Amino acid sequence: MNPEIRSLSKSEFLESVVRLRPSLAVFDCDGTLWSGDAGEGFFDWELRRGLVSDEIVRWARARYADYREGKVSEDDMCAEMVTLHRGLRNSDVQQAAERYFEENFPSLIFPELQHLVRQLRELGSDVWLVSSTNDWVIRAATKHFGVPEDHILAAAVEIENGIVTDRLVRVPSGEGKPRAIHEVIQRIPDAAFGNSRWDQEMLELAKYPFAVNPTAELKTTALERRWPIYWPDSVEPR
Repeated sequence: MNPEIRSLSKSEFLESVVRLRPSLAVFDCDGTLWSGDAGEGFFDWELRRGLVSDEIVRWARARYADYREGKVSEDDMCAEMVTLHRGLRNSDVQQAAERYFEENFPSLIFPELQHLVRQLRELGSDVWLVSSTNDWVIRAATKHFGVPEDHILAAAVEIENGIVTDRLVRVPSGEGKPRAIHEVIQRIPDAAFGNSRWDQEMLELAKYPFAVNPTAELKTTALERRWPIYWPDSVEPR
């Protein structure tokens, strides 16, 4: 490692972001705003509770096993974690997602990131949450960060007469993140925050990228490109 490159302390990280006063700031969610993968967790949680039919449960389990073996792409798996709800009432899925998030994730939120998002909002920044996790779960998370529900770009399908369809709207993963930002927000982010290779394209798009709690792969990229790195207090630097 280049000795001139080091991770930021909490105060350095928060102060450096606030000093930028970004007009537009975009945040990945899983691994960046909280520890763990809420999308993957909700997928397992709902299958165990029978939110979908037994037939879909059997298909989904086999499909996820194929994904873990590299036989199904990240984009396809993220999409299918949303489309498997086709035919269900949107309000029922949203209620389930809210229950899941409240039962499992408030204690996993990184407090300093929660504080940062709220502070940026108070300073007038336009803050968006961008995630490949389904939009029901991300919508459930918004109240913990003070972000409006219409400021999320997550994996989503069309809703028709209150019923979930299998017609995809978007899957913001990898290249899909900057694509969604261009299509919906139509501005270049001043600051972007992410933790994995699936955030790299979004970080590259921003004027000021920040690697937060980075995976080994993103850490290597961040070091090469001299992006600031921040490890949340509750995480052991890797």
